[in-house]
Amino acid sequence: MLRRRAALCLAAACALASCRGAEAGQRITLRFWALGAEGENVQQLVREFEQQHPNIDVRVQQIPWTAAHEKLLTAFVGNVTPDLAQLGNTWVPELQAVDAIAPLDEYVAASSVVSASKFFPGIWDTNVLDDTIYAIPWYVDTRVLFYRTDILAAAGYDSMPQSWPAWRKAMEAVQKRAGKRQWAIFLPTNEWMQPVLFGLQNGSPILRDGGRYGAFEEQPFRSAFEFYLGLFREGLAPVAGNNDIANPYQEFTRGTFAMWITGPWNIGEFEHRLPPEMQHLWATAPLPGPTGAASGVSNAGGSSLVVFRGSAHPKESWELIEFLSRPDIQGRFYKLTGDLPAQMDAWKDSSLARNKYARAFYTQLQRVKATPKVPEWEFITSKIIDVSELSIRGGLPANRALAQLDAEVDHLLEKRRWILDRASRAPHDTATPAVTLP
Repeated sequence: MLRRRAALCLAAACALASCRGAEAGQRITLRFWALGAEGENVQQLVREFEQQHPNIDVRVQQIPWTAAHEKLLTAFVGNVTPDLAQLGNTWVPELQAVDAIAPLDEYVAASSVVSASKFFPGIWDTNVLDDTIYAIPWYVDTRVLFYRTDILAAAGYDSMPQSWPAWRKAMEAVQKRAGKRQWAIFLPTNEWMQPVLFGLQNGSPILRDGGRYGAFEEQPFRSAFEFYLGLFREGLAPVAGNNDIANPYQEFTRGTFAMWITGPWNIGEFEHRLPPEMQHLWATAPLPGPTGAASGVSNAGGSSLVVFRGSAHPKESWELIEFLSRPDIQGRFYKLTGDLPAQMDAWKDSSLARNKYARAFYTQLQRVKATPKVPEWEFITSKIIDVSELSIRGGLPANRALAQLDAEVDHLLEKRRWILDRASRAPHDTATPAVTLP
């Protein structure tokens, strides 16, 4: 049924191709799906876009993040997609695999606002599939270390070390001074991000052979996973997930943990939730790497903007994306939401340039990597969480845990291998094979 309706959707899109875009003077309506708080805050910017484009009305629909993934896929199958939408970066390969979103290379080539050189390279790369750009970064997200400067200073450190060995020694020094039920670092056991980040830092591709198989048993990921497990098994991190700590800001204030790998939204949360006497006792730092700062990569996250193939108004949709990509507009969006701009020139905005906690993010965004760009990634992350928790909480040895993870991920990727192998055996068949998701 998915393939049949997808084919009907593509046929309808092709039929519209010759008549897309508004004729001069014609009034049109763009349907724009935005997610979470961004859907509310972008309304103010959209009104300005409408003033500059009096023939365009933009209808913004705010969709909760928890419902967005299913709603987007359902809309595609039902041929009721919007003109443009906000996507989490890791969703772009999934929508591209079913041919739901349009390539944007021609628009980018003609734009004075949007080009690869104006964005953080690792973030831009998340939206490039088979050398084609399918989405434009809107705001960025990555992970850095938030830490207690006073606790680190008491352990003999005036700044965060930049290599794994030195960082480990600093955590051990912090732990020696810790009281009962206090730890050097909080690494939520129900998050996939930390083991994946350590793997990326250590040179693991996460998936191998063009995303056909897991690469978890291979040396780069295996040694990174052992480093990660060691933080729990040697008592440097509590065996606790996000649901086990009711108020992490309160526990950070109490010194329950001195370090936390987390994202930019917590700049505002720390400023609002920590008591006044704590405001000068915390800082942010880029992630340490196996061999030093250059290897301390983090995730290339955030949200991007896409145009759907079924849109009757792709040109006008692009004009809205271009407007939202302007550095001045991205600076205003940051003030409205706290979301970090994807355009590097937007970081010159005084309110962002003066934010000492954001500096670590700017540095970190110069060294980020995309997670594997496969449609199955969301399913793979759940397997990483399950197996990691088995190892952390259940004592499953690393070699057995990673063998299990490879087996489960290889099973998830079975259909992908079949599609890719079939395409390679039929080089003269230029049709894109239909993809159904697990």
